[in-house]
Amino acid sequence: MGELDGRTALVTGGSRGIGRAIALRLAVEGALVAVHYGGNDKAAAETVAQIAEAGGRAFAVRARFGESGAVDRLFEGLGAGLADHGVDGLDILVNNAGIHSVSSIGQLTEEEFEYLLAVNVSTPVFVVQRALPLLRDGGRIVNVGSAATRIANPLQIGYTVTKAALAALSPSLANQLGRRGITVNTVEPGVVLTDMTAGWTGVPEAMAGLESITALGRIGEPEDIASVVGFLAGPQGRWVTGQTIDASGGTYLGPITAG
Repeated sequence: MGELDGRTALVTGGSRGIGRAIALRLAVEGALVAVHYGGNDKAAAETVAQIAEAGGRAFAVRARFGESGAVDRLFEGLGAGLADHGVDGLDILVNNAGIHSVSSIGQLTEEEFEYLLAVNVSTPVFVVQRALPLLRDGGRIVNVGSAATRIANPLQIGYTVTKAALAALSPSLANQLGRRGITVNTVEPGVVLTDMTAGWTGVPEAMAGLESITALGRIGEPEDIASVVGFLAGPQGRWVTGQTIDASGGTYLGPITAG
């Protein structure tokens, strides 16, 4: 018996990287997982297949965030998928989908920033809004932010602002939903080995530099983040709410000394 038997979960951006690891983790624990994706049909099918091979249950839902009507399409697909499996209602929402940016303040355009806001902030807000009527008492909302909000990086200014806004969502929602036993938290990964970070994690010098400023001495794996989300989504996370949890392996905590 898994900790999440009988539960349902929606993981946005669940077809690759951190999202895939989260979807797999929740499914292995027994949840029926709706794997949202933006457009990569192959990646979504692979994720659903991996879950099935592990003995779990999942279905894919396509909606490209940032486009008009995307949230409507997401919930139409979610409702149809749940009905196909003979269930209704939602227990776990993981707002993982997001886009990155490497523009400095001088390079950031109005169009790029508007798109970052649309995908990284507006969409999670309205996904939560639409999910609330479906979310059962005792449910879980986990927002995936970024340790970039703690570590100054001039080349991530737009991305950092949007992830900081996402983190600000959790305390207010937690306070509103607490009487229903619903917890709301934000998990902030550091650099994680995914296709999104392949551009610099594939460079040995960059890897060495990142490892040198991380207390645990390595770059994160998607499963590291999935474990934190799994804890918050499960029964053991019932008394944690309104919090932002750094899941960066201790990146840039200060000077590292031996001993």
